[in-house]
Amino acid sequence: MSNVFLRQAKLDDLPRIIDIIDSAKKTLKDRGVDQWQQGYPNEEILEQDIQEGISFVLLLNGRVVGSAALQQGYDKNYQDMNSGSWDDDSDVTYSIIHRIAIEADHQGEHLSAALIQQLMTMSYYLGYRDVRIDTHPDNLVMQHIITSNGFEEKGTITMDEDKGVRLAYQILLN
Repeated sequence: MSNVFLRQAKLDDLPRIIDIIDSAKKTLKDRGVDQWQQGYPNEEILEQDIQEGISFVLLLNGRVVGSAALQQGYDKNYQDMNSGSWDDDSDVTYSIIHRIAIEADHQGEHLSAALIQQLMTMSYYLGYRDVRIDTHPDNLVMQHIITSNGFEEKGTITMDEDKGVRLAYQILLN
C-alpha cells in the first residue's frame, strides 16, 4: 500500500514544485488547453506561496509528486461573478484551492483527488467550511476531478492575472 500525505511546502521544495508546474503546463498545452501558457504561475508566485504558508505538497512514498496553494480568507477574483452565484449559505471568508498540479508520471493515479480531499480536510481544520476552486473552461480533466470530489459548478469568474474566464466551483463542508 502506498503512503500518501500532505504537508506544508518548504523553500527546499521550490525546485520540485517548479518542475511539477512546468510539467503540468506542458500537459495542458498538449491537450490544447490555453491555461498556464502565458508564464503563470511563475517561480516568484510559487515562492511567495511558500513564504505565506499557503503552499502544500503531496508526498507519495516520501517523494513530492503534487503541489497546490490553499489561499485563506477571500480572493478578489471570487468576489464578483460574471455569471451564476455562490451558494446562499456561503461564508464571508472561505478557502480557495489554487495552482494544483500532479507530476506527469503519476497522472491517472487519482492523486489529484487525494490532494483535493486533503486540502478540504486542511480547510476544515483551519475553520473554513466554504471551499472554492476554479479551472479553465477547456480543462475537462480538471472539471471532472473537481466535480468528482463533490464541488458544484456555480458560474464563471475572471482572473486578474490573465483576464481569463474560469469556471468557478464551491463545496460547503458540514
